[in-house]
Amino acid sequence: MHTIVLTDFGLPVQTALTDGITSNLLLAASCLLITNNMRYYLPRQERYWYVLIISLALSAVWLLALRLTLWTFFSTDDAYMDMLKQSSVLRYGIAFLMVSCMAMMSLSWYTQQEQKETDARKADAEKLAKDAELYKLRQQLQPHFLFNSLNSISALTGSQPEKARHMITQLSDFLRGTLKKDELVWSSLEEELQYLQLYLDIEKVRFGYRLQTNVVCDETVSQMKLPAMLLQPVVENAIKFGLYDTIGEVVITITAKNSNGSLEVSVKNPFDPVTTQPLHGTGFGLSSVQRRLFLLFARHDLLQTKNDTDYFITTVTIPQIL
Repeated sequence: MHTIVLTDFGLPVQTALTDGITSNLLLAASCLLITNNMRYYLPRQERYWYVLIISLALSAVWLLALRLTLWTFFSTDDAYMDMLKQSSVLRYGIAFLMVSCMAMMSLSWYTQQEQKETDARKADAEKLAKDAELYKLRQQLQPHFLFNSLNSISALTGSQPEKARHMITQLSDFLRGTLKKDELVWSSLEEELQYLQLYLDIEKVRFGYRLQTNVVCDETVSQMKLPAMLLQPVVENAIKFGLYDTIGEVVITITAKNSNGSLEVSVKNPFDPVTTQPLHGTGFGLSSVQRRLFLLFARHDLLQTKNDTDYFITTVTIPQIL
């Protein structure tokens, strides 16, 4: 296009072609320079002033380089040199538009890339923080349960040493399974119930015949997923409020079902409303479960508790996102 315009003004084809090639090569170099400049230095608050000033300056440098280069080719052609001088303002304007356009495109592109990198770093940092908090919550549950078990073993050592030895063996199996699960984020309901049974076996050594459990689980939900070791603190809370203030036999009922595509697990325990206040004293266990669910799903409604006459029911809903 540059060559055609010059030939229309009466310049020889060879002269017009040399002018066009030289002008556009220098202009391409200027645009490449501004692009690399934006790549390594991205202006912030002064970005628009920066683009304006650098475009004006670079266009002036381009025009000077063009005139010097063309002078070496056509210094003896007075008619061409006169045309070059008269067209300098127009050439400068076109160069400014091209350079400033490339500068704005580069600014927009690298700003977008930088924002993507910032968002990615922020997402990684948030994920690390969330994973760290989840790990901390899970680690807090271990000593919480371990101290209770060790206290029970200590109490049984003198009066019932055989039970104490049996409980130590079960505790060892439980902790070994816990260590294997530490690296797993999710497990199936079937695996979680097997792990939970180890915990209940230990508790049954503590409470004897007083602790009875009833697990109602449909086979269709056995392979549905949930966060590993999520149910133990819920069941521990049920045992706490179901057995600590009673002396008779207590049945803890665990029910699992598919609720609109989500796994819904309910833990039901009897309680004495006179001596127990479960709605106000759910303790660390349930609060940790609620926090884990929020960190994983960003929802506060996945753990529900209710007082149904003489029963306290905790319901956990786990969306199936895997």
